[in-house]
Amino acid sequence: MDQATEQISADVPDWTRERPRQFWDPGRKLLLAVRRYQFWRAHGGLFGTLCCKFIALRHRFWSVVTGAEIPLSCQIGGGLLIPHPNGIVIHPEAKIGVNCLIFHQVTLGSRNALGVPEIGGHVDIGAGAKILGPVKIGSHAKIGANAVVLTNVEAGTTAAGYRA
Repeated sequence: MDQATEQISADVPDWTRERPRQFWDPGRKLLLAVRRYQFWRAHGGLFGTLCCKFIALRHRFWSVVTGAEIPLSCQIGGGLLIPHPNGIVIHPEAKIGVNCLIFHQVTLGSRNALGVPEIGGHVDIGAGAKILGPVKIGSHAKIGANAVVLTNVEAGTTAAGYRA
């Protein structure tokens, strides 16, 4: 692995990666809505319920702006980067590790109701990649642009093209 890969942890989230950098930062604002919804949902109570309703509207707004389908209930580790969120589709039960990078038009979904992907920490997923079914992607792996991944990918390896 190169030096840049070793600096990014697959276990400890870097929350600064998700912090909105400017007023118009749709990808990070969408993630912020997901995070706040999950916080207030866990908090509970009347105030938490009212906050969830308001945040759900904000989530809907940023989902329309970005064209991404990232459910409020998904399990995403801290430090996720989605620089171009257009067309990202994540299954509600998919698991994403910490400090991952997901480019546009990526799909993390099921096929034939067999299961959903589980993405390890610090995984880079290229534009247009499709990861389908009960697939496990190891930490520090890279998924190439337009790759179709239907089998497990070992930690630290690269998957490109069609991998069945």
